[in-house]
Amino acid sequence: MDILNDLFVNIYLWLNELIRGLLSGAGLEKYAVDFFAALVMGLIVVIVLVAFAPFLTLTLTFMERKVVARIQNRLGPNRLGPGGFFIIFADMIKMLTKEDIVPFNADRLVHTLAPILAMVPITLILAVIPWGRAMTPVDLNIGVLYVIALSSLGTVAIFMAGWGSNNKFALIGGMRAVAQILSYEVPQVLTIVVVVLMAGSLSLVKIVEAQGGWNGFRWFLFAFPVGPIAFIIFLISAVAEVNRTPFDLPEGESEIVAGHMTEYSGMKWGLFYMAEYLNLFVVSAIGATLFLGGWQGPILPPWIWFFAKTFALVFLAMWVRGTFPRLRMDQLMKFAWQVLVPVSLANIVLTSLALPLIYQIFRS
Repeated sequence: MDILNDLFVNIYLWLNELIRGLLSGAGLEKYAVDFFAALVMGLIVVIVLVAFAPFLTLTLTFMERKVVARIQNRLGPNRLGPGGFFIIFADMIKMLTKEDIVPFNADRLVHTLAPILAMVPITLILAVIPWGRAMTPVDLNIGVLYVIALSSLGTVAIFMAGWGSNNKFALIGGMRAVAQILSYEVPQVLTIVVVVLMAGSLSLVKIVEAQGGWNGFRWFLFAFPVGPIAFIIFLISAVAEVNRTPFDLPEGESEIVAGHMTEYSGMKWGLFYMAEYLNLFVVSAIGATLFLGGWQGPILPPWIWFFAKTFALVFLAMWVRGTFPRLRMDQLMKFAWQVLVPVSLANIVLTSLALPLIYQIFRS
């Protein structure tokens, strides 16, 4: 079990020693060996994270098709490959080979940069997530602020897509996205403040460590009543921030064709599609880290616990998509500002009053 617990850590250490040995054998000085070894290992971690993104997107696409099909009493993909799994490769080939069409009067530069910018912040957030014990690529002491800052950049990409397409439906979708994401970021950040108060740190690694104990089940979710309230508000805000049903107003196909993605095709559309599913995974991973103890858990390897909790939240989001109808725009905004924000503020006050008791339970 120790081999599985530290599987990826041991692979990293083995590669590090191998590279150091090769550099030392080339006759480099110690300071040069340290520098180039750190550089090469950093590049390897970046390559792994970047390569992980499309694989994860394909997996989540297939998972959602099967989950929603089960909810709607359908079979879902079932023809191509075992259980229809190879349909994800057909989708990938289709996106790579479709023609890239840019509207004649569109701002070509903005139209092209938008899907690229949509992918950048999500990929950067992957670098600070604690994937397991000693498996955080970059342990920032302000990891929470880093995640909040980067997650807001996605709004800029969506608005660029709407503005640069020179299409009224795309522009309406972009404006809807800006209003929606900014509105739901407020209660989401306020709920994260509750976790920061309980953990006493902005580091995601420290937040996970603060939930150690009770055989890995001393989660902030169980810090009653502030923990469950913060968790529910975080989930609702996260679903709204990644434009998932019932909050998918920016791309409401029954009203504005496809919103900000109306004038996109081929791989540019594929990048937006990938960004949507990576966003779903990232907010689920952050939710598992903040409220469900991250990689903490008994018996199983830590990285398996992390992925199990993350995919449980992903499944919950897919379940919501297949269950609830789309809200109206006025209902969406009222719910954020008249319900979630006041409750979040009250929860912060309640957390501050209950901190002595929380510290006694969670830091004993």
